[in-house]
Amino acid sequence: MIANFILGLVAASVRRPVAVALLCLALTAGAIAYAAGNFAMTTDTAALISPQVDWRKNEQAVENAFPHLKDSLLIIVDGETPELAESAATKLTERLTTDTKQFRRVARPDGGAFFAREGLMFGSTESVRKATEALIKAQPLLGPLARDPSLRGVAQAFGTALTGVEQGEAKLADLDKPMKRLGDALDTSLSGKTAYFSWQELMAEPGSGLDAPKRRLILVQPKLDYNSLKPGEDAVAAIAAHANALGLDAAHGVSVRSTGEVPLNDEEFGSLEENIGFVGAVMALAMLVTLWFATRSAKIVAAIVLSIVAGLIVTTALGLLAVRELNLISVAFIPLFVGLGVDFGIQISVRFNAERLEGLDYAPALTGAATALAAPLALAAGAVFLGFGAFLPTDYIGITELGIIAGIGMIVALLLSVTLLPALLMLFRPGAPRREVGFKEAAPVDRWLHTHRRHVLWAFAISMLVSVALLPFVRFDFNPLHLRNPDMPAMRALGDLIKDPLRTPNTINLLAANPQAAKTMAARLATLPEVAEAITLDSFVPEDQPAKLALLQDAALLLDPTINPFDMAPAPSDAENVAALASTAAQLRKVGTGDATALRLAGVLERLAKAPPSARAKASEVVVTPLGTMLDQVRAPLTAEAVTRETLPPELSGDWLAKDGRALIQVFPKGDSNDNAVLRRFTKAVRAVAPTASGLPVATQEAAGTVAWAFVEAGLLALVLVSGLLFVVLRDAKEVAFTLAPVVLSGFLTLGSCVLIGQPINFANIIAFPLLFGVGVAFHIYFVMAWRAGATDLLQSSLARAVLFSALATGSAFGSLWLSAHPGTASMGKILMISLAWTLVCALIFEPALLGPPRGSKVPTKRGAPEPA
Repeated sequence: MIANFILGLVAASVRRPVAVALLCLALTAGAIAYAAGNFAMTTDTAALISPQVDWRKNEQAVENAFPHLKDSLLIIVDGETPELAESAATKLTERLTTDTKQFRRVARPDGGAFFAREGLMFGSTESVRKATEALIKAQPLLGPLARDPSLRGVAQAFGTALTGVEQGEAKLADLDKPMKRLGDALDTSLSGKTAYFSWQELMAEPGSGLDAPKRRLILVQPKLDYNSLKPGEDAVAAIAAHANALGLDAAHGVSVRSTGEVPLNDEEFGSLEENIGFVGAVMALAMLVTLWFATRSAKIVAAIVLSIVAGLIVTTALGLLAVRELNLISVAFIPLFVGLGVDFGIQISVRFNAERLEGLDYAPALTGAATALAAPLALAAGAVFLGFGAFLPTDYIGITELGIIAGIGMIVALLLSVTLLPALLMLFRPGAPRREVGFKEAAPVDRWLHTHRRHVLWAFAISMLVSVALLPFVRFDFNPLHLRNPDMPAMRALGDLIKDPLRTPNTINLLAANPQAAKTMAARLATLPEVAEAITLDSFVPEDQPAKLALLQDAALLLDPTINPFDMAPAPSDAENVAALASTAAQLRKVGTGDATALRLAGVLERLAKAPPSARAKASEVVVTPLGTMLDQVRAPLTAEAVTRETLPPELSGDWLAKDGRALIQVFPKGDSNDNAVLRRFTKAVRAVAPTASGLPVATQEAAGTVAWAFVEAGLLALVLVSGLLFVVLRDAKEVAFTLAPVVLSGFLTLGSCVLIGQPINFANIIAFPLLFGVGVAFHIYFVMAWRAGATDLLQSSLARAVLFSALATGSAFGSLWLSAHPGTASMGKILMISLAWTLVCALIFEPALLGPPRGSKVPTKRGAPEPA
């Protein structure tokens, strides 16, 4: 019945080509108008998997309780010195906080007033003791520096320390480190090079607890526009602009980089765009060249291309009507539609050329082509439609919506192939072919397949067994980070950050009923060998506080008058700076006789005293500017107070305690968190204790399972549905098996090839398998139906030409995705090429050998005896 309907459409198109073409043009114009007015695409990767699966519910529960965990952007501030890093992070945080147009929230997860005051308390009691001892030991330097934070004050501070040496209260060796550091910095500055000097590093001693990091973090939540391909692009640009305005750049010893979920996604889409023009040009050229070789007619190529373009536009409009908005997976309907649309167009056009070669005019040739192809085209389209429909029940929404749109596309492709394409061929009136449409040269291959049929089948059976044996070695890499370009800025920043086990984004989140339950669970998780640390709200309440506070209070009594002087010295003149430098240089020469470090510093100070004022101004920037930051960070810990859960700052407690009383636990992995095996062990261990765990490691592992099961589920359902359709139409289980066996074989061969070349299956390239299924089913249906109709020597037929060039058109066009700058897209192109190559081999070699001679016929075997069909 469907075949008769198709014949009727072709007949109508042949009779009234102008009316059909105008009708299709109007339909296309209407589709353009609808698509333009209703086009929507989300780049939210979280929307690709159903929110109803358990792990997504757990993830959503955490994000609802703690919204700051979603859509985050992490700013990494690195400084040549700890002072530069802290100063830059403070300035940038203040600046971003005022930019309410771009940012909803700005926070310092490792800094701010609370950590400046209480940070020392989080170390051991022994580390606090060493820190306070180091500060007291540095008192002779700190006093003059606090009273006179200038070049004069620096020189006088060293002078005071040298006086202590002269009086026997200290040893010159105690000043070796500060003399060397100051000499290096000032010497570098005098030579015209960029110099950096850190008072914090100077004061710190190993294990003293005063070690200050050169890296600071700022966590922001930007305002995102998911209607844009790069929702966070404006926010990242705003960060760069603010940093530039503040002079936070390499020239000033600071680097500011952005990473995290938002910029990583933006960069991924950016890499998709990077050479899309080149890839698109290669794709179009490959398609056109292959179509020309298939048809040897520019007019036929034009007719096929116009039909495909019109179909793509109509499918886009219908797809938007069906799913409302495209996502990052459903947009793949474009290559699926073009690949199968090209197949329909080539089948009809090549058969049309074969009929024309027999001397038929345009209308009879198109009618003859339709008569021969109506049933196989309808069956192929129906089978592919059901194959894509099999994705509808899965939890992988991205592929479900792809199935909906691609299924609609198959109907559109078939309808336009039997209406618009015949109408255009009637209007364009291409010339008759001048040579054989089939492949006469393939006659020896046909004979060889007949006489060596069993050998060919055994060869494919063995290849099937080898491929099945390789299946356990197929590598599934569903880590989304591995699909990104490692050379992009956000990925480089993440790669650097991920090396720090306590700053890695690969953390697991848990919800507990209350803070006490969270503390108990964290203690249990911390004992796991796969866990580096488990943090809760109580992690910010220091242990052994009385002993630590006593040490800090004793140090404060001694140091307060030193670091908080009542009378500050007025700013010095340049002459006073010169005098102080010269005086200290002279004192160094007197005290440091025979000490190379002291004499070197004396020489540097003398040169600085004799240099132009601009040199001293530059030196002041190097050694005086960090003083303010250092002194603030010395003063703050000496004002530490007892901390309880209730006295924690609201902005901190709000990150760990939800409004409904539930508490957050964050668990960090031990080992290389960028290693999939490490993450799998970590995730498995934590979830064995806490099944409701969520976070990036859980999402990565569970998403892999969801996607893999979606394809297994859809594959099995597609096999059942397509087998049922084929059986209803063909009424022969053997012929159904003949149709599907090569498709299954090509799938196994593709997976086996991936093992041999070391290509993992990932979120991107797994999309190649629906195309493999669709094209494979169509190709084999054509051969089976031709065989059951009595066709012989299939490789010499126009059908073989159509199948060959259909595969080449799809393969060469979409194999050009291999050239993409995006690693995931490039791997998709690679898998497409491999899968289509095996599909072609199975269609042109295995299928004819499997089918054998038509029913009721006998062909001589190699020994001359008849061989049953």
